[in-house]
Amino acid sequence: MASLLALSSSVLATTYPVTLTDSDGQKVTLKQEPKRLVVQDGRDILSLALLDRENPFQRVVAWNNLLKKSDGATWEMMDKKWPESKKIIDMGFSDKGEVNLESVIAQRPDLMVAQLRSKPSLTQTGVLDKMKQLGIPVLFIDTFQKPVEDAPKSITLLGEALNRETEAKEYTDFYQQHYQAILNKVRDVEPKPRVFFEAKAGLGGLESCCFTHAHVGWGALVEAVGAKNIGSDLLPGATGDVSLEKVIALKPDAYIVSGSQWASKNNSAVPFGYGVTQKQVDAAFEKMKQRPGFAQLQPVKEGRFYGLYHNFYNHPYNIVGLEYLAKFIYPQQFSDLDPANTWHEILTRFTAVPEGKGVLGSQAPKN
Repeated sequence: MASLLALSSSVLATTYPVTLTDSDGQKVTLKQEPKRLVVQDGRDILSLALLDRENPFQRVVAWNNLLKKSDGATWEMMDKKWPESKKIIDMGFSDKGEVNLESVIAQRPDLMVAQLRSKPSLTQTGVLDKMKQLGIPVLFIDTFQKPVEDAPKSITLLGEALNRETEAKEYTDFYQQHYQAILNKVRDVEPKPRVFFEAKAGLGGLESCCFTHAHVGWGALVEAVGAKNIGSDLLPGATGDVSLEKVIALKPDAYIVSGSQWASKNNSAVPFGYGVTQKQVDAAFEKMKQRPGFAQLQPVKEGRFYGLYHNFYNHPYNIVGLEYLAKFIYPQQFSDLDPANTWHEILTRFTAVPEGKGVLGSQAPKN
């Protein structure tokens, strides 16, 4: 039986022309295997790394290198491993749709991959119309609006588009197994823990508080592990600010922040990512505790203050973020869970992305 399964998985291949339904619900027809990609959000190079495993840059002819801006340490490691990536045109393709289209078209792309959240801007600025006129298909994927549902679906979609179905299935099977293991343990927990998630805490300095997500991004990830996301009840839109006084009054069971090594002069975030020591993470946590009024938070008093790598909110490997959330929100149920090992397993089993040393998630030091 095992050999039959191995045989069946090894012959997964895309037959062109192929018509796919993307994350926007649109039908996209590809006449042949795409060889020249435009990548609207450069962080999606990590999705391509699961599929074109030897070299995720091999098809990319133009991109917006958001990785360089949001996680310089990861970009440096990938750049060192694949130095030709530096030569790929960085088109500054923001969510606002600003782009030098001529420079992109000059690369003769045969497919554009874009994040669904950027569609309104790409429509408004005429980018989608121009692509249509030129006969360049646009495939929308999503790792933000419905991160747990759409991240694995997007890998499957890209696998079908790029003739990498076997690689896609290997990863999505792994993803679903790990997610199901979380669901099995949280399903019967009552009452549901109440969580406040402060995204990008400290990015603009420690004075401002508290930016959060509703049913998207981090809010959706908190809800996906069966907890109650306080931001979903308070925000009128997808993201926004909640006053610290309001959060204190609501007495959440856990307070979680996201952080990264942003290139900002005011950045006081917890610097999760590569090249970071636990000592640096602990020091940043201690500074964050000194924010005016912060010590009054119930979870801070009780040692239920945590943080993790910000980019997991919009990431094909967000299963690692889900495991950190499960471990933080349900410490008794997940005392043996090791999200850092899951990260190691993804990189070593499914990609050739270099694995650096660093910290991706942590509990704040207890007083």
